[in-house]
Amino acid sequence: MATNNVHTVKHPDGWANVRPHSERASSVHSTQQQAIERGRELAQNSNSEHLIHGVNGQIRARNTYGTDPFPPKG
Repeated sequence: MATNNVHTVKHPDGWANVRPHSERASSVHSTQQQAIERGRELAQNSNSEHLIHGVNGQIRARNTYGTDPFPPKG
């Protein structure tokens, strides 16, 4: 797992954007939509992947910004 990826996850105070191996959240928001928007900005700024988790913790969407490590052919 890349350490600069951004994960939007459920948080006790709402929704948060976190990076693997970090001690605290990059940002915390009251709604998932606000967290997704900020997570997208963070991922775009660091040319990384944005993984959006549902309430159950499963990844429900992922977007890659910058250089895609596995681009589709054609």
